Amino acid sequence: MIGVVLGTRPEIIKMSPVIRECERRGIDYFILHTGQHYTYEMDRLFFEELELPDPTYSLDVGSGTHAEQTAKIMTGVEDILLKEAPDIVLVQGDTNTVMATALTASKLHVRIGHIEAGLRSLNRRMPEEINRVLTDHVSDHLFAPTENARENLLREGISEWKICVTGNTIVDAVYQNLGIAKKKSNILGELDLKPREYFLVTVHRPENVDNRTRLKEILKGLERVQKEFSLPVVFPVHPRTEKRIKELGIGVNGLHLTKPFGFLEFLQLESQAKLVLTDSGGVQEETCVLGVPCATMRYDTERPETLDVGSNILVGADSQKILETVRSTESWKSDWKNPYGDGIAGKMIVMVCAATRSQ
Repeated sequence: MIGVVLGTRPEIIKMSPVIRECERRGIDYFILHTGQHYTYEMDRLFFEELELPDPTYSLDVGSGTHAEQTAKIMTGVEDILLKEAPDIVLVQGDTNTVMATALTASKLHVRIGHIEAGLRSLNRRMPEEINRVLTDHVSDHLFAPTENARENLLREGISEWKICVTGNTIVDAVYQNLGIAKKKSNILGELDLKPREYFLVTVHRPENVDNRTRLKEILKGLERVQKEFSLPVVFPVHPRTEKRIKELGIGVNGLHLTKPFGFLEFLQLESQAKLVLTDSGGVQEETCVLGVPCATMRYDTERPETLDVGSNILVGADSQKILETVRSTESWKSDWKNPYGDGIAGKMIVMVCAATRSQ
C-alpha cells in the first residue's frame, strides 16, 4: 500500500500524476490531506477540477506557527500511519507537511519517498530549505527531478542507490491538466484578455509581502510595467498579500487585481501570458514547461535549471530591475529545452514504489 500525503494546493497539483498512475495500475493507496493551507473544503475544488478522488483522510490542521503546525501534522499523521500500515509514504516538495510526515514515518520505520528531492536554494533563512534538507536525509527513496538535484544529494553524502532521477511531476501535471483546463475554463474571455497581450503576477512569499519596503518596491515595478507597455497586469492577490497591503497602507494603482484563481484557470492564464512575474518556485517551473518567459522577484532560487536554460531571470525586489527585465523579454525566444523531463515522472515513481513492495 502507498500512502500519499499532501497539504497544500501545489502539492495536490504535483501529486496528481502519481495519484492517476496508482488508479491506472490498480494499486492500493490512500490520500491523506493535512489541510495545511486553508481548509479541506476550500481545497476540495482542486480535487474536483483535476478530476481526482477525494482524500481518504483529512486532518484540517490549518495555520499556526511552524512548531504548532508541525506538531498537529505529526500527531494526526502518526495515528493514520499506525492504522493503515503502508509499505511506503510519498511526500512532495518542501512544506511543513512534508517534513512533519517524513519525521513521523521515519520513527515508525515506514519507508519514505520524497518527490522533488535535492532542491537547494542554499539559503537556510528559508523555512522551506530546512524542510527539504531534513526530509531528504530521512527518506529511503529520493526522486530527484534533475541531475543538478541529484548532485546536491550526493554532495551531502546521501547514498547513490537511494536516488532516482525521474524528471519533475509538474511536467506530467501541466501536460495532463492543460487539456482539462481548455475544456473547463475560458478565463481569458471572461477577463477580456488577448493571448500574449497581458502580464501575469503572483506574490506571496513572507520575505516579500511582510516587508513594507520590498512589497512597495515590487508594486512600484509592476505599476511601471503597466504604464510603459499599456497592457493589463493581471494580479490574483493571495490572501496573505492582500492582508499585508491593507495593514501596511500601500496604495496599488493601475494593476488588474483579482481574487485567486483555481489551478485550471491559472494554468490557462500562464500558458497565454506575455510574461509572468512571480516569487513562486512552482510557477518558475510551470512557465519553463509552457515556454513562457518568467521574471522571479527573489534574490535566489532552488530552481537554477530555469536560469540555466534561459526561461527565467532573478529580478529581486527592485522596481528598476523589474522594468528593465520586462523590456528585455521583447527579444527573448521561447525555444529553450525543458530541463524537467518528458512527462513520465509519475509513472517512474509508482513503478519504483511497486518494485520496492515486491522485494
